[in-house]
Amino acid sequence: MLGFLFNDRECRELEYMLRKELDEMTYDLKDDQLNREIRSAVEGRYKIVFRMYARLASPQEISRYARNKIRS
Repeated sequence: MLGFLFNDRECRELEYMLRKELDEMTYDLKDDQLNREIRSAVEGRYKIVFRMYARLASPQEISRYARNKIRS
Protein backbone atom coordinates (compact mmCIF):
# COMPACT_ATOMS: atom_id res chain seq x y z
CA MET A 1 0.00 0.00 0.00
CA LEU A 2 1.22 3.48 -0.83
CA GLY A 3 0.36 6.72 0.85
CA PHE A 4 0.34 10.19 -0.65
CA LEU A 5 0.04 13.62 0.85
CA PHE A 6 -1.80 16.08 -1.37
CA ASN A 7 -2.65 19.68 -0.71
CA ASP A 8 -6.18 20.93 -1.38
CA ARG A 9 -5.48 22.07 -4.93
CA GLU A 10 -3.85 18.76 -5.84
CA CYS A 11 -6.85 16.86 -4.45
CA ARG A 12 -9.21 18.89 -6.60
CA GLU A 13 -7.04 18.27 -9.66
CA LEU A 14 -6.87 14.53 -8.98
CA GLU A 15 -10.63 14.43 -8.48
CA TYR A 16 -11.11 16.25 -11.80
CA MET A 17 -8.80 13.84 -13.66
CA LEU A 18 -10.51 10.78 -12.20
CA ARG A 19 -13.95 12.19 -13.02
CA LYS A 20 -12.93 12.80 -16.65
CA GLU A 21 -11.50 9.30 -16.90
CA LEU A 22 -14.73 7.82 -15.53
CA ASP A 23 -16.72 9.88 -18.07
CA GLU A 24 -14.59 8.51 -20.92
CA MET A 25 -14.94 4.92 -19.75
CA THR A 26 -18.71 5.34 -19.29
CA TYR A 27 -18.89 6.58 -22.88
CA ASP A 28 -16.82 3.61 -24.08
CA LEU A 29 -18.98 1.10 -22.20
CA LYS A 30 -22.10 2.42 -23.93
CA ASP A 31 -20.59 1.45 -27.30
CA ASP A 32 -22.32 -1.76 -28.47
CA GLN A 33 -19.52 -2.55 -30.91
CA LEU A 34 -16.90 -3.29 -28.22
CA ASN A 35 -15.91 -6.94 -28.14
CA ARG A 36 -16.09 -8.94 -24.93
CA GLU A 37 -12.36 -8.76 -24.05
CA ILE A 38 -12.15 -4.99 -24.44
CA ARG A 39 -15.38 -4.45 -22.51
CA SER A 40 -14.06 -6.64 -19.70
CA ALA A 41 -10.78 -4.70 -19.57
CA VAL A 42 -12.58 -1.34 -19.49
CA GLU A 43 -14.93 -2.58 -16.74
CA GLY A 44 -11.96 -3.73 -14.65
CA ARG A 45 -10.23 -0.39 -15.07
CA TYR A 46 -13.50 1.43 -14.28
CA LYS A 47 -13.72 -0.39 -10.93
CA ILE A 48 -10.19 0.64 -9.97
CA VAL A 49 -10.62 4.29 -10.97
CA PHE A 50 -14.04 4.43 -9.28
CA ARG A 51 -12.55 3.21 -5.99
CA MET A 52 -9.88 5.89 -6.22
CA TYR A 53 -12.52 8.53 -6.97
CA ALA A 54 -14.68 7.33 -4.07
CA ARG A 55 -11.90 8.26 -1.63
CA LEU A 56 -12.01 11.90 -2.70
CA ALA A 57 -15.57 12.70 -3.77
CA SER A 58 -18.76 13.37 -1.87
CA PRO A 59 -21.42 10.62 -1.66
CA GLN A 60 -23.62 12.60 -4.05
CA GLU A 61 -20.84 12.70 -6.66
CA ILE A 62 -20.00 9.04 -6.12
CA SER A 63 -23.57 7.97 -6.80
CA ARG A 64 -23.38 9.70 -10.17
CA TYR A 65 -20.73 7.21 -11.32
CA ALA A 66 -22.01 4.06 -9.62
CA ARG A 67 -22.79 1.36 -12.18
CA ASN A 68 -25.46 -1.33 -11.99
CA LYS A 69 -24.31 -4.95 -11.94
CA ILE A 70 -27.17 -6.00 -14.25
CA ARG A 71 -26.01 -7.49 -17.53
CA SER A 72 -28.14 -8.52 -20.48
